[in-house]
Amino acid sequence: MTKRVVLIGHPVAHSLSSAMHQAAFDALGIDARYEAWDRAPLELPAAIAELRGDDVLGANVTIPHKERTVPLVDRLTEDAQATGAVNTITKEGKRLVGHNTDVAGFRAALDRLVGRQKMPRQAVVFGAGGGARAVVHSLITEGFQRVIVFNRHLHRAEGMVRHFGRSAAHMELRAMPWHESVIEAELAKTKLLVNATAVGLRPGDRLLPAELLPPDLLVLDLIYNPAETLLLTDARAAGDTVMNGELMLLHQGAAAFGLWTGQNPPLEVMQRELEAALAAGATSAEAAPEASGTGAPSGSAG
Repeated sequence: MTKRVVLIGHPVAHSLSSAMHQAAFDALGIDARYEAWDRAPLELPAAIAELRGDDVLGANVTIPHKERTVPLVDRLTEDAQATGAVNTITKEGKRLVGHNTDVAGFRAALDRLVGRQKMPRQAVVFGAGGGARAVVHSLITEGFQRVIVFNRHLHRAEGMVRHFGRSAAHMELRAMPWHESVIEAELAKTKLLVNATAVGLRPGDRLLPAELLPPDLLVLDLIYNPAETLLLTDARAAGDTVMNGELMLLHQGAAAFGLWTGQNPPLEVMQRELEAALAAGATSAEAAPEASGTGAPSGSAG
């Protein structure tokens, strides 16, 4: 029986994930197909219940359902529990297990960005959605000592900081108001800047005035399409080291594939298909930064 793996979102753009995962299934001779389910929030409980069917191998969950899925599964892994968000579902018989592979994806991207340098201990994060939660959790567990969160709607950033209160007790984790003078002061103190908002998806979207960016930052923008946002262009011109979100997308997908199949994901095959789909103008909501509360457009990073 052909197994199904589904992507649940609303709206759902699935070409990147579909191409990447289908190529991986085919490369390893796994009889499975990847498909998209566009389900509104009110339809989410029924969609999650459908996953208990014998023909379903597992699922991805994307915007806007990552946090809403938490109470609908039977068990959460440590990363899903810690972030309060689920982006991947596996099965134990009829039981559903919620995972967060965005965490593994971000860690892979951060390791590549830092390279042979010593891992920094201070960071500034923009955003307070599901992507930002994976970022902040990763920074906490990586041993960062100071993380400052900015979001257009301060109460959302404050809510996220409260969520991590216990796990961040050993460090300084703070939400600050989105004022240019405050942002400039914090960037001058930090080494790592992460954009987990959707600002930069549209031509002309600029997260920050270019003059606020100091040199020698590590800048990671979770957006991967366009491949270079204005933030990355400005940061490169300022003398910073930059990276977009494509590697995070690849590795969160590879982690999910391994969970569903129990096999090592064919990374080269997945990367080749991902690059081809991006070159062809395909979009995906997977690993996308969320627009909520940022003043940015809604939708996927694609």
